[in-house]
Amino acid sequence: MFRSFIQVFALLCGTSFLVMASGLHGLLLPLRGGAEGFSTTSLGLLGTAWAGGFIASCLLAPRLVRRVGHVRAFSAFASIAAIVALLTGILVDSTAWIVLRALTGFAMAGSYMVIESWLNERATNANRGQIFGLYMVVNFGSITVGQMMIGFGDVHTGTFFMMSGILFCLALIPTAISTASSPKPLTEVQLDLKALYRNSPVAFLGCILIGIANGAFGTLGAVYGAATGISTTEIALMMSASVMGGALMQIPVGRMSDRTDRRYVLAIVGGAAAAIGLLIFLIAPHHAYAILAMTAIYGGLAYTLYPVAVAHANDFSDQQSFVKVTSGLLLLYGFGTMIGPILGAWAMESVAPEGLFAITALAHISIMAHAIIRSRMRAPVPIELRDNFQTVHSERVTPEGVRLDPRAETLPE
Repeated sequence: MFRSFIQVFALLCGTSFLVMASGLHGLLLPLRGGAEGFSTTSLGLLGTAWAGGFIASCLLAPRLVRRVGHVRAFSAFASIAAIVALLTGILVDSTAWIVLRALTGFAMAGSYMVIESWLNERATNANRGQIFGLYMVVNFGSITVGQMMIGFGDVHTGTFFMMSGILFCLALIPTAISTASSPKPLTEVQLDLKALYRNSPVAFLGCILIGIANGAFGTLGAVYGAATGISTTEIALMMSASVMGGALMQIPVGRMSDRTDRRYVLAIVGGAAAAIGLLIFLIAPHHAYAILAMTAIYGGLAYTLYPVAVAHANDFSDQQSFVKVTSGLLLLYGFGTMIGPILGAWAMESVAPEGLFAITALAHISIMAHAIIRSRMRAPVPIELRDNFQTVHSERVTPEGVRLDPRAETLPE
């Protein structure tokens, strides 16, 4: 058991460097792009490109890993990410960045899939929940550290591009020197839209709309912060606080959804997220403390919707279908994150920087309305027949990571 956790620790160290680099690079690009005068549309397309590359990798990476092996594939993915991070510091051009950002999304999804397959190989029925929990903590903590790094330097220099490249390279070391045997081939991802919709119309549409809202804010939140005039450190704190708010709120919101119809929870939380988004849009705060407080509350609400939607969908599926259903919803969420940044950029350019929250509010109002309508058309699964809610991180977990979730079909002992 101890040796198993030591090997997991090495993989989690690699994950930490990887996510840290991704968080730093992902926040750096909109800040530096805005300083260079890139259009809001161009900055929004960075998020669309990243999501497109991520989804493509979820579909294609298993074939590549099967051909060359896990260690070589991971090395290639991390190397691509490091090269792209350095190239974005050399080629300061909006079109080049959009293309390179798609490559980053592809490389990151491939890297995550390899790491998650290794963690699955180390997981047993006894420690699966612990390993999944550690993986979630590392993800949330590392993205926060990576984003907060941006406050300790000048985004106008090439320093952060180089730091991102270094962190991506550091992610290679734990995996390269690990003595762990290569795990089984990655699972091919299958997307059955009709089956997903039949299983849960609320989760089907909800995951797309949640992706639209989260994709818009995750990509353009920093651009909004810069437009309000707050400092780079405060922008980093704003984005990190929204993520950590979402992480902390998953527990009470999830417990509430275990005790009632999860569609009511989606409606309540979606309505509250819409309300805070509309409040930001209408009053247009410019004081740093007000912005930080309101966006932290927004993140605490917006980032809890996806795991509740997934839990609701899995209430209506059996254990054998958990991986297929959850993986499909994750891809639907990814499609939403491709659309959200484009809509958000349009609203910010057409109306005002606060127009970003008008788009997120529209998505959240749609979630609320659809959940209420569907709650009158279909009875909920009895509470005693449901699995308990589990924390889920939608941004940096691939379909391979879904197999690590304790709700997935357990491994034979």
